[in-house]
Amino acid sequence: MAQVYQKIAEKMSSMSKAQEKIAKYILSHPNTIPFLTVEKLANLSEVSIATVTRFVTFLGYKGYPDFLKETQETIKEQVESIERIRIRDELESDTNRKLYEVFEDDVNNIRYTMEELNIFELKKAVNFLVNAERIYIVARRSAASLAIFFKYYLELMFNNVILLENIEQIPKHINRDTGEDVIIGISFDRYSKSTVDIFTHLKNRGAKTIAITDNMLSPLVPYADITLKASAGISNSVFKGSFAGPLSLINAIIISIENEKKDCYENNVKILEEALSKFELVM
Repeated sequence: MAQVYQKIAEKMSSMSKAQEKIAKYILSHPNTIPFLTVEKLANLSEVSIATVTRFVTFLGYKGYPDFLKETQETIKEQVESIERIRIRDELESDTNRKLYEVFEDDVNNIRYTMEELNIFELKKAVNFLVNAERIYIVARRSAASLAIFFKYYLELMFNNVILLENIEQIPKHINRDTGEDVIIGISFDRYSKSTVDIFTHLKNRGAKTIAITDNMLSPLVPYADITLKASAGISNSVFKGSFAGPLSLINAIIISIENEKKDCYENNVKILEEALSKFELVM
């Protein structure tokens, strides 16, 4: 409670009956008091003007104008406080809205990726991978996180998965016969030159090529035997990457391969679980 009203409440027990009438009216109408003349307050409290004057003196004020000034300061503080709360709520509401927009962008990216999915091309990619002698994955910068995820699950089904993290790794693979190899290139807008260079090099060496990218203008597309599109954009942000769509696409590929190599996958997972348990690597 504001100081002036707190003061009145604390002194209620030592007030006369007439003063109590004034006090009760003031405490019941705190937002109108700052706009009342002494005559009006006396009339509404059903006491004399002299009683109101003695009342404010009893509270410690020099006169009614001093009392009125403090009530006006109090309501000013209340209005400012309410305005601050309103502005804060608006800001928080705007922040919350933007947070929800991030989730909406992810949902839209997954939906767009699903709608644009060419099932025939996906099945063809799965066939390439199932029959590959070696599987190379190349991705740079933030897309490298997708490559690491992809490699982890492919290794549960294949023993020949190689993540090419930089172009310096190429020489040790250059003399190999790559005719039965597959390279997966992952890159999105602001495309990585090194990803394109490695992808192109292995294409020229005879490897089958799968591009996971965001549109047909991607520099990976001209060198891809199979192009799988995934939406990777996010609106209203300097941060432009959303990998919900590409990750869902990669999950779809993994599940499709798992269905093709179910026995092998289940056996490898069993071996992995036994190793994790033996060395207490999980809780």
